[in-house]
Amino acid sequence: MKRTVWLWQLMGFAVTSFLGTILHFLYEWLGESVIAAPFSGVNESTWEHMKLLFWPMLFYAVIQSFFFGEREDFWCIKLRGILIGLIMIPLIFYTYNGVIGKSPDWINITIFFVAAAVAYTYETVKLYKTPEACLSPQLSIAFLYTVAALFVIFTFKTPRIGIFKDPLSGRYGI
Repeated sequence: MKRTVWLWQLMGFAVTSFLGTILHFLYEWLGESVIAAPFSGVNESTWEHMKLLFWPMLFYAVIQSFFFGEREDFWCIKLRGILIGLIMIPLIFYTYNGVIGKSPDWINITIFFVAAAVAYTYETVKLYKTPEACLSPQLSIAFLYTVAALFVIFTFKTPRIGIFKDPLSGRYGI
């Protein structure tokens, strides 16, 4: 079982990395399609980069749930893993930029992969262990739905705060 967990998580990292990279360009590739907008990066803001991690991780978790669904703590682990990844992106980005001043594109790309690696490493460690008490798998799923809804809503009704601001154009959202 431990080898299976490791392989599933390694595949999850690969899928997330691949799909996240595709999603970075999808909006532009599809001629700024409003259908692609909620799932792909519509600008270079930190929030939009968080979407690139969220959607592939959620997609992979749904697929993985068919194989790990017997674990009562599965969705609790996935929720925490996804949240860790989402928190890592602005945490690293703003810390790095606060110290250095501006980050080159290769650093921003690295931040995405580091956040994904940390999230999947956390999940792997938790999935290796004996299932632990989970307050409510349904609550975890509901929270993920809420985060998903926020990514969709904030694509079109973007708050005017820093995390949503495109550093290149100075615009918010689409």
